[in-house]
Amino acid sequence: MSAMFDMAKDLGNSLARTDEYQVLKAAIEAADDNRDIAELRSELERLEGQLAASLRAGREPDDELRQPYENAVGRLQALSDYQRLVAAQANFDKVVQRVNQTIMKGLEEGAHSRIILSS
Repeated sequence: MSAMFDMAKDLGNSLARTDEYQVLKAAIEAADDNRDIAELRSELERLEGQLAASLRAGREPDDELRQPYENAVGRLQALSDYQRLVAAQANFDKVVQRVNQTIMKGLEEGAHSRIILSS
């Protein structure tokens, strides 16, 4: 079983060296350094807390709460650093999805094998 965890670690190391991950890492750093994004994230967290409190109380959030939230989301989505982050995350997710599909193919092939490996 140790060999399997070693392979998983190697896979993680390989994923970290992909262009997609490097672009994602740079986009995360740029977003973290962007003051506008930080302020909007804080504003959204505050508004989300208010929305959640309203829902927990059994009330549908009113326009006075919904509108500022929607405006903040729109402003966040308009920021170029945020757009780069979303695109980079989507591209890396595609790589991970292809890796998962390959793992599933290996599981299917391994399930049909008559050889049992000890753990």
